Amino acid sequence: MTKPHIKISLASPRGFCAGVDRAIEIVERAIANFGAPIYVRHEIVHNAHVVNNLKEKGAVFVEELHQIPDGATVIFSAHGIAKKIEDEARDRGLQIFDATCPLVIKVHMEVVRHAKASHDVILIGHAGHPEVEGTLGRFDTQYGGSMYLIESIDDIGKLNIAANKKLAYVTQTTLSVDETADIIRALKSHFPDIIEPRKDDICYATQNRQDAIKTLATDTDLILVVGSPNSSNSNRLRELSEKLGTTAYLINDASEINLDWLKNSSNIGISAGASAPENLVTEVINFLELHGAHCPDRGEKFNENVVFSLPKELR
Repeated sequence: MTKPHIKISLASPRGFCAGVDRAIEIVERAIANFGAPIYVRHEIVHNAHVVNNLKEKGAVFVEELHQIPDGATVIFSAHGIAKKIEDEARDRGLQIFDATCPLVIKVHMEVVRHAKASHDVILIGHAGHPEVEGTLGRFDTQYGGSMYLIESIDDIGKLNIAANKKLAYVTQTTLSVDETADIIRALKSHFPDIIEPRKDDICYATQNRQDAIKTLATDTDLILVVGSPNSSNSNRLRELSEKLGTTAYLINDASEINLDWLKNSSNIGISAGASAPENLVTEVINFLELHGAHCPDRGEKFNENVVFSLPKELR
């Protein structure tokens, strides 16, 4: 049994960001306007509950365009896609709605600009993540440049870049802020003339949620991060808590809570990744309260005041 005096503290901000809100609304409006099925390439956002909810409404999720019939409507996920995939969809005459987060599009534009200037580009990111695959796929080598992916400081020494080559860097938008800063410092030391993004590529939501975890970790002895295991920003929240010395678990929902985790806790923190809906946080709170915890403040989350517009065809 849990102890009756366990306190629940909530991270703020947490949960949905503007890019996720926009992506989900694009799918819902497309279904409402054009009828099911609406095809979505890759999970629209990395959250199993969101994906399953949209499936029930008529969304069909695929990984490759050949799985989509001619004449259908396709939505590109919030993570962004390579240029060749976009071109293939247009060549096939599919009706396209692009749910790529505008902050990911910003990174794509930086990559395109550097490619056209014949610069080499280093991308800091996680290999295999769809956002990274999409960003790599925006670099056009026809102008004479090359693009490199690095995941850690150790990867910098493995790069073989000509001394006379202009070099720039960009980053995945959902990385650890602190770890990425360390990599960037090392890059600048190794390549003193490297060109920086005009504005940080890590998005406001990633930064804000990590800042909130730093605050939460100082006052709690256990943190539950609501989010799916394939969610990059959710994983970074769990990792950050652990690095700060506070045990943390990443859970899809309340059903994954192990009551043994709570035995030695007096203050449990709850956060949620940028693709996790708030109702899942509420369910976690309710579950914990059924087992002796209490949440003294269920107040409103901090409002980040960021809204991204929908495609004009869906407004």
